[in-house]
Amino acid sequence: MEALAAHCRLIPDEAIAAEVQNHPSQTPESAWAAAAEALAVKALLLAEADRLGVTAGPVKDAAGRDLAPDDARIEALIEQEVVTPKADEQTCRRYYRRHLERFSSPDLVEASHILFAVPATDSGRYARAIAQAEETIAELSTHPERFAALAAERSACPSRDQGGNLGQVGPGQTVSEFEAVLFELEPGQLCPEPVETRYGAHVVKAGRRIAGQTLPFEYVRDRIAGYLEEASWRRAVAQYISLLASTNPSASEQAPSPSP
Repeated sequence: MEALAAHCRLIPDEAIAAEVQNHPSQTPESAWAAAAEALAVKALLLAEADRLGVTAGPVKDAAGRDLAPDDARIEALIEQEVVTPKADEQTCRRYYRRHLERFSSPDLVEASHILFAVPATDSGRYARAIAQAEETIAELSTHPERFAALAAERSACPSRDQGGNLGQVGPGQTVSEFEAVLFELEPGQLCPEPVETRYGAHVVKAGRRIAGQTLPFEYVRDRIAGYLEEASWRRAVAQYISLLASTNPSASEQAPSPSP
């Protein structure tokens, strides 16, 4: 935002240097820019609070701590000047229908495996682990009923005590290579090839698939309303700051530099 950038250039370097610690970033330059913008916004808001005669008594934050006087005045200003509508039933239902995947539990698959553990960095041992997994798959192809026994005998995973059973697995609960294969298998299907991960070579078998369920609208209505109202408030505050920056070209000079 060009107007706000002009205000950033008016903030003293010493004030920015003190503020930088509150804006961790990947580069010193981006941290400096974020600190300068934060101070410019604060100066704009305090100048507007002065113009409107906004005052504030003691205010506590969400953690119950007293806000600094400048921050309390800014809170009072925004509460007075930025008004956003409540999310009505129709708006919430429309959002729900458009984003059903956000309110659905994922599919689950019962999984079993036999792990031949070895570090991926040890190429010699890893090749032997793959060979052992291939031999086990070949044996299970003719004797599928032996999966639990072979898991107990050969697997390096604690699940060997349950016949290799990992229970119900959902997205994000295992490494991506394992998951990609597991969710493509049919119930009861043995993967015909070893699955290679950073933990070693796996013999993988899928069990029952449990389809995800969509939560009823009534269960998530308040969550949707809160999200929409928060997003609306953030947009309104950003627009308000943009308006102040464009209509008060010298506000940062008129207002005292905000305390970091």
